[in-house]
Amino acid sequence: MKAMRLHDVGVFTLDNVEKPMPKGNEILIKVNACGICGSDIPRVYELGTRVYPVTLGHEFSGTVCEVGNEEDKKLIGKKVAIFPIIPCKKCVNCQTGNYAQCENYQYLGSRNDGGFAEYCLVPSRWHLIFSNNIETSIEDLALVEPATVAQHAIRKSNLRAGENIVIIGAGPIGILAARWAKIFGANDIILMEIDKVKIDFAKKLGLNVVDVNDSECIEFIKMKMKNINVVIEGTGTTSGINNAIELVSTFGRIVMMGNPHKDTQIKLQNHSLILRKEINLIGIWNSYYVDFPFNEWKYTVKSIDDKILKVDDLITHKSSLLNLKSMFDKIYNKEISICKAIYSDNIL
Repeated sequence: MKAMRLHDVGVFTLDNVEKPMPKGNEILIKVNACGICGSDIPRVYELGTRVYPVTLGHEFSGTVCEVGNEEDKKLIGKKVAIFPIIPCKKCVNCQTGNYAQCENYQYLGSRNDGGFAEYCLVPSRWHLIFSNNIETSIEDLALVEPATVAQHAIRKSNLRAGENIVIIGAGPIGILAARWAKIFGANDIILMEIDKVKIDFAKKLGLNVVDVNDSECIEFIKMKMKNINVVIEGTGTTSGINNAIELVSTFGRIVMMGNPHKDTQIKLQNHSLILRKEINLIGIWNSYYVDFPFNEWKYTVKSIDDKILKVDDLITHKSSLLNLKSMFDKIYNKEISICKAIYSDNIL
């Protein structure tokens, strides 16, 4: 089979590799679609991975095609989204069901072979989230991972119906967070963004977006909203975290969702504001994947199946495996502007 393998920083090639055979509880997935995550770009060109070579891609969906366990044969042909974390299930966090905080995890698409391939071997059916609507696109299911991260951010914010929310960053997860906020009953929803292409794209989707380049944007938002209960900080930048602190109202909540940049700093006066306004800073990491009290991944798939959550209009670019490296290069070199780019097996 063909797979996009990272051999070292900058060495990302389409290889012919042996098609895996499932054994025991393993499940073989025919990959139909896999999204390019924002973390995949620096992983290829700057940061690398812990193991080489490895097939990248953790935002993927597909069809069950082979199983190692006879009891799983009834799953063959079903379309699924994939939960990519492989937890140790032994550490304290795993024992309490907090798999995203596993102290010794593996991960499909960075530490283990992932979805930028014709096939992917997953450890067991436990990693599969099934779609129950024949009309749900397999490409929509490739957006389940970022959609669930966005849902997790909204849940951790404790957003209540009627409250106001500002989301800093209007990329795919920011847009999805805005859509979840609407589903959860938010009153006013404003996104902040610095990139004009992203601003225009989000506005075309009917979202209220403010340009961060406008020096009056903070005062404008404060005047429009009066009370800002929640801010989702999705950029990890100095301007992002400082804007969040200045925006949120007294006793408000800031969800720190964006990975920090190496030089991210909080201004002295804003450090003081955290204390004076008694701001609740909430860190989040990925999502929650246990049925009790609530499986966020299953709810994302159900929301897509029930047409409550729309995701298909975020896909702006598609590629075959053959041309995937070229798309990565264009994204990294800023030759194209994307919302969400995916590998699709429907593209020749």
